[in-house]
Amino acid sequence: MEKDTTSPTAPVPTVGEGAGEDGVWEDLVTSALLGTDRRPPAALAGAGGRDLPGALLDAAALLTVRRRAGLRPGPAAAPPEPAPEDPRGPLPEAAGRRLGQLLAGRTAPSPAGRRGAAPDLAELLPQWLALANELGYKAPAAALPALLDAARARTDLRPQALRLAGPRGLWLARLNPEWRFALRGAGAGGSLPALDDREGVRALWDEGLFAERVALLVAVRTEDPAAGLSLLASTWSAERAEDRLMFLDSLRTGLSGADEEFLEAALGDRSRNVRATAAELLSALPASALAGRMAGRAVSCVGLDRTARTPTIVVEAPHECDAAMQRDGLTATPPAGRGERSWWLGQLVESAPLSCWPPRFGGRGPEEIVALPVADEWQDELHAAWCRAAVRQRDAAWSRALLGSPATPPATGPGTSSLAERAQLLSTLAPAERALWVASFVAAHGLSEAFQLLGVCEVPWAEPLGGAVIDALDSARDAGSYPWSFSGVMGLAERCLAPEAALRLESLTTRPDETEHASPGAGGYWSEAFQRLVSTLRLRAAMRAELMEPPTAQDG
Repeated sequence: MEKDTTSPTAPVPTVGEGAGEDGVWEDLVTSALLGTDRRPPAALAGAGGRDLPGALLDAAALLTVRRRAGLRPGPAAAPPEPAPEDPRGPLPEAAGRRLGQLLAGRTAPSPAGRRGAAPDLAELLPQWLALANELGYKAPAAALPALLDAARARTDLRPQALRLAGPRGLWLARLNPEWRFALRGAGAGGSLPALDDREGVRALWDEGLFAERVALLVAVRTEDPAAGLSLLASTWSAERAEDRLMFLDSLRTGLSGADEEFLEAALGDRSRNVRATAAELLSALPASALAGRMAGRAVSCVGLDRTARTPTIVVEAPHECDAAMQRDGLTATPPAGRGERSWWLGQLVESAPLSCWPPRFGGRGPEEIVALPVADEWQDELHAAWCRAAVRQRDAAWSRALLGSPATPPATGPGTSSLAERAQLLSTLAPAERALWVASFVAAHGLSEAFQLLGVCEVPWAEPLGGAVIDALDSARDAGSYPWSFSGVMGLAERCLAPEAALRLESLTTRPDETEHASPGAGGYWSEAFQRLVSTLRLRAAMRAELMEPPTAQDG
């Protein structure tokens, strides 16, 4: 029986003699791109009167099947190394489920951009991770991809997320380029060698990534400051300027007089930023030679006029910034809008040890010195420099004096009117004293200026701070304004109030009667905000209870 060569299902004509399969495929592709009228495919020269476009498609289909059928399996790739063991205990079952919910992301947005009354799960994830790590748990293997994705999306989560992910998280990160950030992390997940492993420490210091080296230096300094300094000194001269700056900043951990010789040498570094950081660290050591030099310069500029009816501080700012001052860390050129002499004075005073001032002012203590009048409008500059010195030297007595009474309005009090600088001063006080000062500030001035101050208080907020915040929120609601002006404080309260405060807040969740002067609908918004606050506090309590349950066996 003869083959029907006119049938549309007839086999595609034989391709060009001797042409390689790849060459035939390229010929068909070229004709398809240019059109069979302009460039008839040579491989279909024997197609006769057939429709060339259809014949080209038939040939391409046949050739595709032939190529696929003729493929031979390539050599198998080497399997990855097995995941390392993680000796930490598994999460309790309920806590594992909670982690999955938190990693799933935010609650669905409410209409018109309103947050609604449901807790914001994404904002609770950092607290959950911190507590899980504190209790020594490891992440379930199935949760590692979502945990690494969350850490990739939010840099603030990375330290805690990578710690929970542990060595298996790092193993998994090596298999996905999107998770490579974990390999550049600061030694997360147990990637640092044991600090008593001298060969491992030396190898990582010599060959590790920059972030790993920084993490290693901080870890060694925490355990043995002298060993950390020796490690840094061994390669200091060969480091890049930007790396020297970060390494030098790591010496804040365990900083002591034993570091003075190294830091004095760094004052001659060719990098201005390195010199400035070395000078700052030396000025934080009141007994250092640099602190002594700065004290001599500062007391020559600031003194007490005893001839006045009331003892008054007088200031004679420097007239030049010589080479020796610049070597000790002073920047000669002021920022735009600052006078040179006031700029130089501020740097001198903030770098001088605070212990030099009582002898200069007749044995007066910090509170008495801060209370003295300052001539010629130098008070703001002088007090601001003392604030920076108190923070740098972690001097609680001077911080108390410069903070003054919390009932005094910031604009008229001692020290500085900047709330950011006041927050730094508060950080030098003990947590209980800090909370008490901020509670009194909130009671006196409300919440509109308290956000930065609340941010430096220990979590959960101790009493009376928690009660002061609740009372201030209640007063703001009674004033009839919308809660949006207090959204930042409300968000802090959700994360920082003690969960037990939910009982006290319960009565505030009801919608109040609207007064004549209240903003339209404000009561409903406040009710919703308090409902969210209560539900968030209860959820935090539940999260803690779940993590405290006895662990159950899970996949390792």
